[in-house]
Amino acid sequence: MATTTETVESTVLVERRHQGQVVVLTLNRPHVLNAMNTEMGIRLNQVLEEVSEDPRVRAVILTGAGERAFCAGGDLKQRQGMTAEQWIHQHRIFEAAHHKLRWFRKPIFAAVNGIAAGGGCEMAMSTDFIVCSDNARFGQPEVSRGIMPGAGGTQFLPRYLPRGRALELLMTGELIGADEAYRWGLVNRVVPLADLMGTAEELALRIAANSPAAVQQAKRAAKLGLEQPIEQAIEIELECYRLMIDHPDRYEGVAAFNEHRQPRFQDRY
Repeated sequence: MATTTETVESTVLVERRHQGQVVVLTLNRPHVLNAMNTEMGIRLNQVLEEVSEDPRVRAVILTGAGERAFCAGGDLKQRQGMTAEQWIHQHRIFEAAHHKLRWFRKPIFAAVNGIAAGGGCEMAMSTDFIVCSDNARFGQPEVSRGIMPGAGGTQFLPRYLPRGRALELLMTGELIGADEAYRWGLVNRVVPLADLMGTAEELALRIAANSPAAVQQAKRAAKLGLEQPIEQAIEIELECYRLMIDHPDRYEGVAAFNEHRQPRFQDRY
């Protein structure tokens, strides 16, 4: 439930760092474990659209406010008493935000601080990869509330985890800790909570130092080719590769290598 001072704008904070090359998006409802309400869904759609169109942005970090949670899923207090039509209307807002995350053309990853449950777990899995704090927990507890995952949970978990373990989590609603999530490959690394944002920012800067166009094409090739037979996937890769051959960043990267200096890549696609 929103506090009296909560606004649509306050539900997701946008912080631009390093001359705007790195953006931190913070889910900002810590009083309810950053649970997503309608206002947060609307705001997330807005900021993802804005950041996607900003040519200065080279990497995005998605995280949650506070130390207890990344996002605990949908706000069930707001959903109390909703009709089926109201629920569907709200969920379509959430669906649009998750779709923007899955197809965000720039690098975007989650820095999970604490609980990532339900829609929060799906949100983290919708980004390119996840780093998390040692107090993180992941899972899809929807079945314990008479519903099921509806933003990719039933599809992401069996792709990350062994089939049996994924189905067990989906059917029991159990949450797993950071170490198990790392062991199964759900997260890339686990760090102490105090080090999480520093680690995330270091990763974002390493990404931002590369050619934005090349990074985006590499991401596009990997995502589009993932479910394809290998020869079709390689054709997708070559299509993306050829787009970079006559790109200014390719000329600059080769020149910088031969001139023993750091490349100066352009903020263009």
